Amino acid sequence: MIEANVEQLAKERVDAWLDEWLVMEEAIRTMHTARDKAVKEAMVAAIRHYEQFIIAASQTDQMHIKAGDEFMCMPINGTERFLFIQAKPGQYACYRQLDELFKETKKRMARLRTQLKK
Repeated sequence: MIEANVEQLAKERVDAWLDEWLVMEEAIRTMHTARDKAVKEAMVAAIRHYEQFIIAASQTDQMHIKAGDEFMCMPINGTERFLFIQAKPGQYACYRQLDELFKETKKRMARLRTQLKK
């Protein structure tokens, strides 16, 4: 299990990552609605953003999430779900799954923040 970086779990830091995702999410949603092929590139950028978010919030020197990794700050089956999204970035289902990963990760980090304060 790759431990969380407590300093990076601060609400302000997590919110900054999520605010950036919300901007990306709106653009991706609009592209999917318009069936714009550029959505794949936007998703690749959003996937990289999520990966950087997880790496920054963890005590690791890794640059990428890979199969078998277990990050404390990721939700259950987070790595498997992330790798699925990464493999098919142009699919609408992957966009929805990435959105859910961001939401669940936010909750997980809030729970960890509370636990680590005790």
